[in-house]
Amino acid sequence: MGEPLRTPSLPLVWATLLLCSCSLIELSHADLVPSLEILPMQEVQRKPVGKSLILTCRPTVPEPALVADLQWKDNMNNTILPKPTGRNQPPMYTETLPGESLALMISSLTVEMGGKYYCTASYANTEILETSVTITTYVAITWTNAPENQYPTLGQDYVVMCEVKADPNPTIDWLRNGDPIRTGDKYVVQTHGLLIHDVQETDEGIYTCRAAVIDTGELLERTIRVEVFIQPVIVHLPPTLEAIEGKPFAANCTATGKPVPEISWIRDATQLNVATADRFQVNPQTGLVTINSVREDDYGTYTCLAKNKAGVVDQKTKLNVLVRPAIYELYNVTGGRTKEIAITCRAKGRPAPAITFRRWGTQEEYSPGVQVDDERIVLERYFDEDRGESSGTLRIANAERTDDGLYQCIARNKGADAYKTGHITVEFGPDFSQMKDLPPVFTWDQRKANLSCLAMGIPNATIEWHWNGRKIKELYDTNLKIVGTGPRSDLIVHPVTRQYYSAYKCIATNIHGTAEHDMQLKEARVPEFVSAAVPRQLTATTITFDIRGPPTELGLPILAFSVQYKEALNPDWSTAYNRSWSPDSPYIVEGLRPQTEYSFRFAARNQVGLGNWGVNQKQSTPRRSAPEEPKPLHNPVQHDKEEPVVVSPYSDHFELRWGVPADNGEPIDRYQIKYCPGMKISGAWTELENSCNTVNVVETTSYEMTDLNGNTYYRIELKAHNAIGYSSPASIIMKTTRGIDVIQVAERQVLSSAAIVGIAVGGVLLLLLIVDLLCCITVHMGVMAAMCRKAKRSPSEIDDEAKLGRDEKEPLRTPTGSIKQNSTIEFDGRFVHSRSGEIIGKNSAV
Repeated sequence: MGEPLRTPSLPLVWATLLLCSCSLIELSHADLVPSLEILPMQEVQRKPVGKSLILTCRPTVPEPALVADLQWKDNMNNTILPKPTGRNQPPMYTETLPGESLALMISSLTVEMGGKYYCTASYANTEILETSVTITTYVAITWTNAPENQYPTLGQDYVVMCEVKADPNPTIDWLRNGDPIRTGDKYVVQTHGLLIHDVQETDEGIYTCRAAVIDTGELLERTIRVEVFIQPVIVHLPPTLEAIEGKPFAANCTATGKPVPEISWIRDATQLNVATADRFQVNPQTGLVTINSVREDDYGTYTCLAKNKAGVVDQKTKLNVLVRPAIYELYNVTGGRTKEIAITCRAKGRPAPAITFRRWGTQEEYSPGVQVDDERIVLERYFDEDRGESSGTLRIANAERTDDGLYQCIARNKGADAYKTGHITVEFGPDFSQMKDLPPVFTWDQRKANLSCLAMGIPNATIEWHWNGRKIKELYDTNLKIVGTGPRSDLIVHPVTRQYYSAYKCIATNIHGTAEHDMQLKEARVPEFVSAAVPRQLTATTITFDIRGPPTELGLPILAFSVQYKEALNPDWSTAYNRSWSPDSPYIVEGLRPQTEYSFRFAARNQVGLGNWGVNQKQSTPRRSAPEEPKPLHNPVQHDKEEPVVVSPYSDHFELRWGVPADNGEPIDRYQIKYCPGMKISGAWTELENSCNTVNVVETTSYEMTDLNGNTYYRIELKAHNAIGYSSPASIIMKTTRGIDVIQVAERQVLSSAAIVGIAVGGVLLLLLIVDLLCCITVHMGVMAAMCRKAKRSPSEIDDEAKLGRDEKEPLRTPTGSIKQNSTIEFDGRFVHSRSGEIIGKNSAV
């Protein structure tokens, strides 16, 4: 085998490599040619207009330190200067970069900057270095008018704008939602956009405008969002609006559109947006306009304006301000009887108020035109809507006295009613019709008499007095005195002789005529004899007469009847008893002695005095007897053919009242009252057995019956008693009210303490019963368990028990008055009454 190969040492290798490197460097320096290099290295730089550009000129020489005068020259062979310090940046300038390079800076290329640019330098002061680069420009695709959001209007033709600038010119095509669009009936591709015929909401979407420059290979897309707008449409605005003066008002102008239109209100008279005016507020979203307090001058035409990006629409409405009526003219009028009278009322308001009239105190209004029930009366009306004024005239032809009085003018419109009262005075001549039925004037014993004459007339009449055909004021008679000359005049006559009892004439005069009235002055006398006095009812101590008076004259009535009476055995009338009655009272002579004959005589009295006594007669009183029948003081109620019934307001008591009857010679010492419950069976009164109550009362004319049953009929008999005996009974039927009526009242009261205690005791007993039952079931103990064992006891136990005393086996007796006894509790509105006995459910208040 041969020797192994030796490997060189590492230091030797490094020394060899270093020697080779130095040799290569020296060789390269010896071969490098000085030049200039422009980066980027393309000889033609094609750049778009408007873009910035940097070109770097770098020397490639063996000794960079020998390079001098490195500079750039533009396309006009002008040296491009460095950027000046502290001054605005020029369109192009140079800037020294690290590594001895010189950069050409162009901030924004223009078409004019296109051409050849040179970079020059000197090397070692002996060699000129130069290189060049050509800059060519072009216009890039630029969107000059292509908004990203465009809004066509529904129903109109619209061009989706997409204007593009480029050099060379670009080609344009369109896409919708990613699909190409071809020119047709719907779409037309134009140079400046896409025409859409008759835009509909379905045309909304994303459109793409695509621009391409084939020469440069540039392709650019513009995404355009198309949203269809809809022009505003006012869908609600009444042609007229009504507001009331002094009150708030609101109105809506409703509009639709896309986007939602903004609504404003314009007052046509001033072309003012009311949103800027006082008292007005406008909501532009809803179209609601409000007025805090309407004034009359708010009347006029207003325009509702609805506006959005699709257009503007307006609509007019008229605001009528309802001005409440105000009556500004109504004068009292005067006219003569049988003439025409007209009263006019004028008012203002908006709308012009309708005017009518009515008589004061009535609700019936006059209707326009001739009145149906009175053709003499005509209502005329006139309106002036522009001025908001109206008038009404009530004409009365052939006026009568009854037309005189107050008349109320009523002005009425939608806002309110206004009222004002005027007076129509109907003048007429003197009239004495109200005095025709007056009686003559009476006087006596030369007493002065007053003859009053009142003449009705408008204007007031003047009055003159005549006697025996002559004016009294010209007689100068001191016994005749005139007080007043109209419309009332009094003639004071002092009849010192009989000639003054005569007729006097009252003559009244005004501008419409004259009237006369005769007044008679007569001498008055005492009444004549009483025509008759007949006894109608006799008792032992009283006599009731029927008296027929003497004839009388109008104006001189009978004021009283008088009687004198004495015992027939007494001849002296001066000792007789006297009694007088008014004409409308019962003629009763009281305090007579039984079984006695009396003499009576009667007379009548008037203003003059007492007439002569007459109708002398004798009458005997009967012997003493039982009292007359007393009269209950109650008003019974008649139901059909049933017997009259007195209804008690209470269910359990009744107060009986009566008048004192004649005692017939012996004083009444007591009254007997008997009352029995009962009912009618087959038309006959049937009393309940053993249910009557009889009581005697003294020194009173009333008695309260208690402990009665509710809704029950009672027959009550009342008798008066004296030493002779009982009178005949006075009988009435009385019915108590239903107990349920009282219960209804009691329901509103708080439970009494007795009721509360009773409920508590009952609850305790029920609880004990439940406990005892549980004990009986579970442990067989308690009262119920003992009772069960007793029921099952053996015969021996029975025998043992027989040995015990009988008293020990008797059950406990329930004492009278225990809680097991029947009782009733009733409430009469003031007290609670409790009593034992049969419980009547309808009467119970528990």
